[in-house]
Amino acid sequence: MTVEPWERVVQSITAAEILALAKELIAIPSHSQTRGQERNVAEAIRCFFQKEGISSWLESPRGGRPNVFARLGMGHEPALLWCGHTDTVPPGEYEGDPYRGEVKEGFLFGRGAVDMKSSLACAMVALAGLKRAGISLCGQVLFAALADEEGASAGARALLRSGLRADGAVVGEPTGLTPCLGHRGLEWFQIEFRGVPLHGGRQQEGVNAITLAGRFLHRLEDDLLNALAERRHPWLGPSTLNYGRIEGGTQPSTVAGRCLLQLDRRWIPGESRESVLTELQDLLDRLQMEDPSFQATVRIMESSRMEEGIVHEAYWLDPGQPLARCVQESIMRVLGKEMAFGAFPAWSDGGLLAAYGGIPTVILGPGQLSSAHSPHESIDISQLFPASLIFADLFMHFCGEERG
Repeated sequence: MTVEPWERVVQSITAAEILALAKELIAIPSHSQTRGQERNVAEAIRCFFQKEGISSWLESPRGGRPNVFARLGMGHEPALLWCGHTDTVPPGEYEGDPYRGEVKEGFLFGRGAVDMKSSLACAMVALAGLKRAGISLCGQVLFAALADEEGASAGARALLRSGLRADGAVVGEPTGLTPCLGHRGLEWFQIEFRGVPLHGGRQQEGVNAITLAGRFLHRLEDDLLNALAERRHPWLGPSTLNYGRIEGGTQPSTVAGRCLLQLDRRWIPGESRESVLTELQDLLDRLQMEDPSFQATVRIMESSRMEEGIVHEAYWLDPGQPLARCVQESIMRVLGKEMAFGAFPAWSDGGLLAAYGGIPTVILGPGQLSSAHSPHESIDISQLFPASLIFADLFMHFCGEERG
């Protein structure tokens, strides 16, 4: 009895091995406070592919922080990139052992469980499943596990500098297996308000920087935030601005000479970092024209900067694009139901692949983003096996199975 190719793939993948691999990756710390950060987990990923007989290699975009790649298929077109990241945020106030990989009530717990070592495991096993089943592809799948996504995306930027060309990309961030076709752009801004500090008993002779910040916030609410709410992308929603942090002054009895306000600004296609910065600067200029004692400057926070000419861009993929249709069809074949397209609420390396690589990009992975970075980060293990099958089906159908 002849076993169909897809049946061979399904038979070559097990939920148990995906879970075991996810636990293995979680057990390897790869955050910013770890020496070498991603190196050990990158080497573990490469070791997996070597054991499976899949071509793999490491490249270091920045000293000691390698990207790890694997390739399946000898053809050149069509080429599909599967992209994830190997770094995590630090454990912080994680409840329990962040590296134990404990399973409780159907959830796998640990730092990186959902963001995004389980997704890496799903894609790795998907590639291995195709190899074990003897599937030959007309095109090729390039697996890329990148460094520094939680930082300045050095790994993704190095990938783009390499001249990579692909016909489509999947970024395995947690979407609950909903295919997301884009996200908003992102930048962090800091506004410094400068007053004239004096003893609190002579406050009328000084200028309070905290008061200046309050005046700005009041005007911002009136002049800009309502306008942002009206700027809506049909899928991505409105343009947004969040007050994330404010600090000012030195003590209660001194007129505050300095106040810092930090903002998170998310923009939609049609806007740009330059346009949102100009809006903030124009508002500050109007306040200064009304009152010469109003002194403030706005700048991009250093922690938000990447390299010159590269920003956290917004992007949106048309649902009619071949990759979008192919992803939806793979989900339908595996889950037996259609998953409507959505928008990813955070930023991802997909913004760089789409904006600077010109690569049609879909964000798709197991787990819920709301659990990422949290003290109880976890992932529903029932999503791991379906995610791996969806990736395997997509690799086969987008890249084309050779027929003998």
